[in-house]
Amino acid sequence: MTTSSEEARKTYAEFEEKVSRTVFLDNLSAQVTTAVIKQALGQFGNVMNVEFIPNYTIPYPIPQSALVEMENEKQAKALISEMTNYPFMMSGMPRPVRAKPAKIEMFADRPPPPDRKIQVRWVDPSDPDFVVAKKLKQLCKKHNAEQLALIKVMSKSRHTSFLARLQHQLEEEEKLAKHQEETLKTNYKKYEMIESIVQDGTTSRLARHYGVRLDYD
Repeated sequence: MTTSSEEARKTYAEFEEKVSRTVFLDNLSAQVTTAVIKQALGQFGNVMNVEFIPNYTIPYPIPQSALVEMENEKQAKALISEMTNYPFMMSGMPRPVRAKPAKIEMFADRPPPPDRKIQVRWVDPSDPDFVVAKKLKQLCKKHNAEQLALIKVMSKSRHTSFLARLQHQLEEEEKLAKHQEETLKTNYKKYEMIESIVQDGTTSRLARHYGVRLDYD
């Protein structure tokens, strides 16, 4: 029979294993969905789950990053290596998507460490820890007030400007995606034409006529 402590360690170990095979994607387009990510990253392995991370610095529900859980750590490392060494576009985004290993702090549903113990005690005003706690409390209040003020300013004075920039970005992404699709179709037609002249013997006849040796290896 397992104890609660053993069960907590087992749960946390499973969570750490999940973190090791999860990739943090940043610089995502607003058009990117779960289906788009699964289709784009399917070449690296099996995408188990996609969790978008909301951006709390703006008053609009537009995620620009996500946690992508792969089937194993090897697939996650291969994905990160590919995106680090080569530009990787998604949904026509003009800027490449960035990828790096996920960290424990990125998960909102992370379990508490099994061996962590929280002790609560009353602190006398004359205790040095009381001064530190008071400063931390004031700092948290200040940070919260500044964050709320920033959101208000953005929501009032920058609402129109933000939406205009977002609309422009979406239009540019749509144009780029269309251009990429047309280029892909054009290249595919070229490959089909090359394949057809190889299959019907045209290349061999031309090679014999001009005295060129062909090597398909």
